[in-house]
Amino acid sequence: MQGDLFDALGRDVTRDLGDGAWLRIVEGFVPEDAATMAALVAELPLRQETLTIAQQTWPTPRLTSWHGDPGATYTYSRRTFEPEAWTPGLAAIRDALDEVVGARFNGCLANYYRSGDDSMGAHADDEPELGPNAPHDVLIASVSLGARRRFVLQRQRGARERIVLELGEGNLLVMGGATQRDFRHLVPRTKRVVGPRLNLTFRIIRAL
Repeated sequence: MQGDLFDALGRDVTRDLGDGAWLRIVEGFVPEDAATMAALVAELPLRQETLTIAQQTWPTPRLTSWHGDPGATYTYSRRTFEPEAWTPGLAAIRDALDEVVGARFNGCLANYYRSGDDSMGAHADDEPELGPNAPHDVLIASVSLGARRRFVLQRQRGARERIVLELGEGNLLVMGGATQRDFRHLVPRTKRVVGPRLNLTFRIIRAL
């Protein structure tokens, strides 16, 4: 499977990827995405973190902040993050997601891509604290505001399946089931002139 699933599948479609993995795409989930992004960027404590990969420490090529309910501690890339409080804008989107997705999210990772130079490397969100049951069943709701950026999913084993999406302008991508077990995803750099994009990935953090 290759290409832009938005054109092929429409405004609100669920796609079975096999072996318990699935995606749902909802266009226009946030109708006033530019104003919403501006308000969120103003209220979020976005900052550039450093992450350790292969025993080397690097500044993240984007700005981030982690938010959630008390106790929603999240560990990735050998760092543990205590949650900042929900801001009014994040809480409003979380409440809307709870209704549309049918799950109660208790954590959110905000990633702010300032230009095409900012990116996200290939990875899977398969940390053990992610629910309902990582890595075989992880539910993530990803809301993208602002400029559309390429989002690539790559199957980790077997066929070299590659799915390319253009996320932004207020759309919602839900990744569920075994998607994090079977696929890695990334946001590559681009030489195209693109505006900023704010991605909000809502997660379920469970006690271990």
